[in-house]
Amino acid sequence: MSLVRRTVAPVVRPVIRRLDRHLEARMAGRDRRLAETRERAERTESALREELADTRKELRELRDRVHGLDLLLGREGRRVHRQPTVRQIGALARDVAEVTGARGADARREIVQAYRTLVEVENRGVGRIAGGTGNILGKLATVPLLDPPNGEVLEIGTLFGLFAGCLARQVVRAGLPYHLTIVDPISPVQLQEGRRLKHDLSGTPISEDVVRANLHYAGVQPERLRLVRGYSTAPEVRAALAGGGFGVIVVDGDHSAEGVAADLAWVEELAAPGAVVVLDDYGDPKWPGVREAGEAHLARPGTRLSLVGQVTTSAFLRAG
Repeated sequence: MSLVRRTVAPVVRPVIRRLDRHLEARMAGRDRRLAETRERAERTESALREELADTRKELRELRDRVHGLDLLLGREGRRVHRQPTVRQIGALARDVAEVTGARGADARREIVQAYRTLVEVENRGVGRIAGGTGNILGKLATVPLLDPPNGEVLEIGTLFGLFAGCLARQVVRAGLPYHLTIVDPISPVQLQEGRRLKHDLSGTPISEDVVRANLHYAGVQPERLRLVRGYSTAPEVRAALAGGGFGVIVVDGDHSAEGVAADLAWVEELAAPGAVVVLDDYGDPKWPGVREAGEAHLARPGTRLSLVGQVTTSAFLRAG
């Protein structure tokens, strides 16, 4: 054995020393790489912490800015906000284009203009415009694109008068000189289906002074306004509007089936040939009587009205 050791040892020792040096180098390289990795991780962590701090600061600033925007366009004082999404505007433009036959770009342009009008008129006035943002924009954009025969506008049911002010602008945008007639009892508390609704969430009482002020703020000239106080079913109201000839009629009064049926029967007498008739809240599940009465009227033999189409919860009719 000793002879074997004496013979093998001189050969093995250099190999072992080389292996030891190799292993030491590998271990040293590993330690160096671990140290570099740790250092990179620490730098990355530090950078991420700084980025997170910056992001939190930007988020706080963005929240503050959005809060200011929300004061103008948010839900407070009305049922829904006035901040439509890109997807909502795109879908609305497609619906308006389909109903009116307009190019998609033209429909979108009308919606954008209508949105600017809505925001400016509602924020300048007092009270609110009833309805969701999409429904309001759909009405304002669709009416001019349907090319009404004249600018004689009748609105049955006005609430605070703000939508009528918006619609007058849209008629002007269509190149028509307008004259606005409003029929409404102007009750201090909104009435629907024979019952009084709770105090308006805008905090503003409904009065003739408020309606006239809002129309003034919207730019409606006094000589172009006729305000007929009373219910649309009242004989004296109907006598005051005898002769009709209206190119645009908005039916937004009593939402019961009986009330809508009575208003549509009156519209038959008032609408000029080719008139655009807007039946508001058509298909809205909160007001089933509107669709019920609308469908029943359109199915009547001899009616002058035909359905052009529907955008959100407004039906658009054309008078023959």
